[in-house]
Amino acid sequence: MRILYTCALCVVGLAYLFAFIYLFHTYSGRDGGTGLTYQDLVIAYTGSGKGSKLESALGGPMSSMLPKDEATALITWVQQGADRPTFDTFVAPLIEKRCATCHDGSNPHLISLAGYDNVKKVTDQDKGTDIFTLVRVSHIHLFGIVMFLFVVGTIFGHAYVRPLWIKYVAMAAPFLALLIDVSSWYLVKIYHPFAYLTMAGGAMLGLSFGFMWVVSMYQMWIGKTPKAVLERGSEAIG
Repeated sequence: MRILYTCALCVVGLAYLFAFIYLFHTYSGRDGGTGLTYQDLVIAYTGSGKGSKLESALGGPMSSMLPKDEATALITWVQQGADRPTFDTFVAPLIEKRCATCHDGSNPHLISLAGYDNVKKVTDQDKGTDIFTLVRVSHIHLFGIVMFLFVVGTIFGHAYVRPLWIKYVAMAAPFLALLIDVSSWYLVKIYHPFAYLTMAGGAMLGLSFGFMWVVSMYQMWIGKTPKAVLERGSEAIG
């Protein structure tokens, strides 16, 4: 069982690390700075109020995807009205070369840039993530993350932690954090400071997950069996 639990924890831990890297890459830099900031989250959910989604992306998380001259030409096209003839002769080949690998419409988490109509949608004023997209991402997050929290929580349930309230809090906290995180996506649209709630929910989930992961691995492979557990076993044998 230790081998099974360890394999599960290692894979889940690696998945969490990749998810963190992906989220950081997706949301950081939207305000033109470096790192993931409060303003980055506000822009992601409510829009920048400055130009289009395409401009915001090219100036933020997608800035490294295109050479500067190509990005500038693409932004100029957007600012001049995003006409169809220029799209056919210049923009479509550029997107096919630089963007189609990820934005071909096959990934529901990424905006499709296949065809003029889809590209035209991201040339409108940036109003942030729309409600339908939030609903779609919310149900994916809730279903997926709850399952891996259940796995980690089940393994952590075998750990010896005293006082018991610490164990109870560690097991319940990530679920509460998940609800806070997802709820805040919608609340930010109403009142920008709720972005701090998004950051707090993500931090709480990460800390509680990390605590359960470390304690479980330590007690399985490094720590000695607690005296209370040994005494309990002796009593059962006796």
